[in-house]
Amino acid sequence: MSIAQTLLSEFDQETANTRRMLAVVPEADAAWRPHAKSTSLGDLAAHIARIPLWAKHVLQQPELDLGSPANASIARASFTTVAALLDQFDRHVREARDALAATADAAMGDTWTLKNRETTLFSMPRAVVVRSFILSHMIHHRGQLSVYLRLRDVPLPSLYGPTADTQR
Repeated sequence: MSIAQTLLSEFDQETANTRRMLAVVPEADAAWRPHAKSTSLGDLAAHIARIPLWAKHVLQQPELDLGSPANASIARASFTTVAALLDQFDRHVREARDALAATADAAMGDTWTLKNRETTLFSMPRAVVVRSFILSHMIHHRGQLSVYLRLRDVPLPSLYGPTADTQR
């Protein structure tokens, strides 16, 4: 089994779980934040929806500078509606999945670099970047989103099993 095939199983599971969580974001509460230093609920959801987009760049380019003006649309997006958020997320997931499926094992070992305004933040093998910077990063923020949603009294969907809201 190739590295890509191994990662695709987890990618499919985690993006499906993430989509379920994004689908219940309450539009009316998009500006809400649990603390003055926290990101708003809508901006957190928009950030999560962007993360799969980065996978395409990880797999098809040797580096990405998120501080470059040319990459501003990759780095940030604003929340508008849940429908637009899900459309964007679905498109990014398809593109990332296609790029992942097409990546040979040899390329998975190539070093990939993330920069911010030409300052290197990290350099790691592509396979590690997909697992950590893409999947773990998305899971981390999805966990934050689940807390935001709970604080807004939004019923949480099942991800790995029933939640207090889905148990019967």
